Amino acid sequence: QVQLVESGGGSVQAGGSLRLSCLASGNIFRIDGMGWHRQAPGKQREWVAGISNGGIANYAVSVKGRFTISRDNAKNTVYLEINSLKAEDTAVYYCYANIVASRSPALGNGTLVTVSS
Repeated sequence: QVQLVESGGGSVQAGGSLRLSCLASGNIFRIDGMGWHRQAPGKQREWVAGISNGGIANYAVSVKGRFTISRDNAKNTVYLEINSLKAEDTAVYYCYANIVASRSPALGNGTLVTVSS
């Protein structure tokens, strides 16, 4: 099994920045791509960004240019840097890891980001 633990969420003012971290443990050799989803209050969960084992990053159109995903394989950690925060970025951010030969990704418990205007 793979366990994911997010950290770095908090309350910030609009225009500010945050860096979220996701630490993976367990059978990390089975991890393929990793990334982030988010779920805003009253809305469906949406995919935000993903990064391959080789470091190729992809972003949702809504966050491209403001969000940067990166990973440190030596630390088993993936990061999400969020700049120019907006009120609509308020959400619980969940880390995920795609697992080789598994239909279901591993998911973290989430970290809350609250942006005040």
